[in-house]
Amino acid sequence: MSNKRKWTTTRKILTSIGLVLGATIIGIGVYAGYLYKKTDDAIQRMAAPVTVQPTAAPEGKKETVSVEPMIFLLAGVDSREGGGGVMNTDVLMLVSFNPDTKSTSFLSLPRDLLLKPKSLPSRKANYYYAYHYIKDKTEAIPNTKEFFSNLLGLPIDHMVVVNFDVLQETVDLLGGLTIDVDMDMKYTDTADGTHIDLKKGLQKLDGQQVLDFVRYRKSNQGTAESSDFQRNDRQQQVIKQILDKLGNFQGVSQWGNVLDIIGENVKTDIPQADLQQWLFNFPKLKPEHINSLHVESLWKSPYVYVNKEDLKQALTTLSTEAGVSSESSLHLENVGTVD
Repeated sequence: MSNKRKWTTTRKILTSIGLVLGATIIGIGVYAGYLYKKTDDAIQRMAAPVTVQPTAAPEGKKETVSVEPMIFLLAGVDSREGGGGVMNTDVLMLVSFNPDTKSTSFLSLPRDLLLKPKSLPSRKANYYYAYHYIKDKTEAIPNTKEFFSNLLGLPIDHMVVVNFDVLQETVDLLGGLTIDVDMDMKYTDTADGTHIDLKKGLQKLDGQQVLDFVRYRKSNQGTAESSDFQRNDRQQQVIKQILDKLGNFQGVSQWGNVLDIIGENVKTDIPQADLQQWLFNFPKLKPEHINSLHVESLWKSPYVYVNKEDLKQALTTLSTEAGVSSESSLHLENVGTVD
């Protein structure tokens, strides 16, 4: 083969390699740009108005992921059509996260738990976000976070409010969840369109069925009623599965859809720069160890009371995981407890 032919062949090979590399680089750029825009759009919609800060565009140098241990308050609200616009929280959780140990702990607070703040009337735990929202919805998140932090003597860093639509839509996007339904569940409410009909046993549930599973309390169709303790277990079971499945997401279309759902249904006081970093790096930050904290409870109409020692231990575990010492400052007298 002549030198000229060799050079021509080599040039073709190099050109092909160059085209492939060029297409790959362009593809990566489009992917990163698409996800950046999706993330930025989601963040703009999620961030509470009082904490909105301008988000800087990404530069060539990649930032190091830096997340501090934290405690946040997670509230789930139902804004379905027919619900009457009530902002009472159907789900209320305290969550700690330690990025160094990649561990997180959940403590579900019963919605009917008696709270006895000094500055406000004694009410069920699900009342206080609605109270602050009605008073001033633009300040509802920081004020509710401060309320629970002062009430419990627990340093809560952030609050996240989730519309129940996010659960249903995310589960459908994930292709459903395999759930061991712990009891037959039947309940109908024509006022808000609720129609729960689940059979006991291991099965795959779609988004609406998972929502029914975590919300089930009362029955008007002959099945047994559910306790707050059982509901809390279900909520934590579902959250664990969702976190695990999201951690395996890689496709651009999958994450684009997730970000659309989050942007429409989540509000928080977490700063935009932090949100951007967490969303971009979720697979790296996803907790590997998830600890469900259980607190024994007792129903005395119309309130739920929790075991004092269980509550103390759970709150101490949350604060320890977040790297703070708060056992001596806990205000258990502000909560309805039994020894």
